[in-house]
Amino acid sequence: MVRRLEETGRYRVLRKLEARAIADAPRPGFPLQGVVVDTETTGLNARKDEIIEIGIVAFSFDEAGNIGDVTGVYGGLQQPSAAIPADITRLGGLDLGGVRGFDALARKIGDHAKANPQAAVLRATGADHEILPGGERITRHHLDRIVADRPFAMTAAEGHTMWVNTRALEAAGLLHGRDLPPGNEILMGADGLAGGELREWGAFEPVLELSGELRLSLGLITGGEPARPPTEAERTADREMTKRGLAYCASQGITSLHNMDGNLYQLELLAEIEAEGALSVRAQIPFHYKNFMTPDVLEKASVMAERYRSEWLSSGMVKAFMDGVLDSWTAYMHEPYADRTDWHGEPLFTQEHFNAFAAEADRRGLQIAVHACGDGSVRSILDGYEHARRMNGPRDSRHRIEHVEVIRPADIRRLVDLGVIAAMQPQHPPGAMNLPLEPTLSRVGRARWPYAWASRTLREAGAHIPFASDWPVSPISPLLGIQAAIRRKPFAPGYPDQSCTLMEALAAYTVEGAYAQFMEHRKGRLKCGYLADIVVLSKDIGAMQADVLQEAEPAITVCGGKVSYRRGA
Repeated sequence: MVRRLEETGRYRVLRKLEARAIADAPRPGFPLQGVVVDTETTGLNARKDEIIEIGIVAFSFDEAGNIGDVTGVYGGLQQPSAAIPADITRLGGLDLGGVRGFDALARKIGDHAKANPQAAVLRATGADHEILPGGERITRHHLDRIVADRPFAMTAAEGHTMWVNTRALEAAGLLHGRDLPPGNEILMGADGLAGGELREWGAFEPVLELSGELRLSLGLITGGEPARPPTEAERTADREMTKRGLAYCASQGITSLHNMDGNLYQLELLAEIEAEGALSVRAQIPFHYKNFMTPDVLEKASVMAERYRSEWLSSGMVKAFMDGVLDSWTAYMHEPYADRTDWHGEPLFTQEHFNAFAAEADRRGLQIAVHACGDGSVRSILDGYEHARRMNGPRDSRHRIEHVEVIRPADIRRLVDLGVIAAMQPQHPPGAMNLPLEPTLSRVGRARWPYAWASRTLREAGAHIPFASDWPVSPISPLLGIQAAIRRKPFAPGYPDQSCTLMEALAAYTVEGAYAQFMEHRKGRLKCGYLADIVVLSKDIGAMQADVLQEAEPAITVCGGKVSYRRGA
């Protein structure tokens, strides 16, 4: 089969030139289609970034960049939850995913240290809580045996725990402990000194400042802006770093992202990139509301929403955290942890504070997105959203809860009736993508397993479920997320099946992501008049078994009618 991408005046045409027979029509609802995209603005109703014609044509690119065998053409993939600027610095860094045992850990870190002799601070990501056998927990003393001459820090795969050596604790001023906001913790050792485990971003902040990552992480850590205006050189470096992250997203077939690490500085950088004509992915950036703030600061969120509201770059959302994660016992549970029966975790907001915040954000017409892993946090957020509705009246708010890793049965109907979006990550359940079942399942406890990572249960109840990666917690690739969603297995025989069909997973990464951004009328589908955001895959995933979906990859990504990524280019 031969295909060609052909320029014909004002159209960019995906034209079938020569082909064996393909299906007379796509399978019902299956977006196996070619497109005609207007690439110039001509006439009253023409837009250069819209799809203006649909045909039953499918194509792919071979290794040389030529169009080859028949494959799937899809609406551009949405990424409704990621932290791009804060984590671009980790691309190409030391990934400890899959490392088990002290000897293997020491080899990986030691090799990295030798390869980076000039690095003032050594960093690694992707570490597992069970990296040492027998439930032994990592301490600074383990890390000192590997690196003792300079600061070293490694972040857990879940992104909410960090382990550091003694030099890092000393340099960051954390060795003797430090007062932190609720929900953040420096684990202290029996000797009265910090043991090396830091929980949540308030504890990480001094270490990130050491490593030079703080400026691009401020949206996540403080919700604020750089303490001093970045120099022109710093701003240029940050802009180039952001471009690198956007290019990485495009290489994964992503055309839109809802970034969960937000501040005005990031919006300004993205606006500068857009002015250069180099914005390769549509981006939504939130204002980050922290528990030390008061609702009057939401005026800044309103300014951000008013200033940035194009189809390429927008705000209009407020992000918050209600808790941490299950693996470090920082998620807030309605009933105590199964393996720590004297502890629920603690919420990052009092209910009174959260209610006031939710009501004010809702009054301003802002969308709210709140991180919640524990069922206690999910309940508290729903209480806050109900309070906002009572105060302001009902509207199509589409407020969100990010993760919903555990939910009380009584709250499923409440979530649906309130129109709350449950943004979930198919890569996160224990057992998915080779994640270990423990210690997470023992934290949750068997009684809560039926309502843990319950994406099918929520979808069948009527909830909107956009899928995302929560990158860098999980790989950003939507194709890996689709594979994880399809291959999901019950935690034990007799427990609910929470897996997805291929079409359900595709919808979660396309139309549901668009719905979460109030953009379902403009993107998420291959449809005339919709934005020309398209991904062409190297293989037809509709004809593949789920266990080999990782063999497919984006061959070309088109965003707004422009090629943003071409494999091999």
